[in-house]
Amino acid sequence: MTEQPHEVPQQERRKYPRTKATIAIEFKPEGAAVASHAETADLSLSGCYVEMSFTLPVGSNLDIVLWVEEARLAMKAVVVTHHPQFGNGIKFLNMSQEDQGRLAHFLKSCEDVSKEKPEATASG
Repeated sequence: MTEQPHEVPQQERRKYPRTKATIAIEFKPEGAAVASHAETADLSLSGCYVEMSFTLPVGSNLDIVLWVEEARLAMKAVVVTHHPQFGNGIKFLNMSQEDQGRLAHFLKSCEDVSKEKPEATASG
């Protein structure tokens, strides 16, 4: 009798839960002359995922701006995941307390909307 391999659940490494949220993001890799524009696919208090065909390598340092409910949230960030020709996971590094509060309020409103309408997706 052979032993069947057991599937070990992968431990959640994220500090905060992700929320499906599509908001505008500008990102400029260190040393680049101009920023690129995209939208988030999901968002948390500590990072986001951006779907794009021209991806950045893990470890790339970024200056980013998130546009949340008409507010401009600027911060440093780093690329933490790389899926070629699909997207990047981005970790926020030095968001101000004020901006964290704005983002937390926005994420809470997204959660409230999804509880009211499970089929709804958040956008900002």
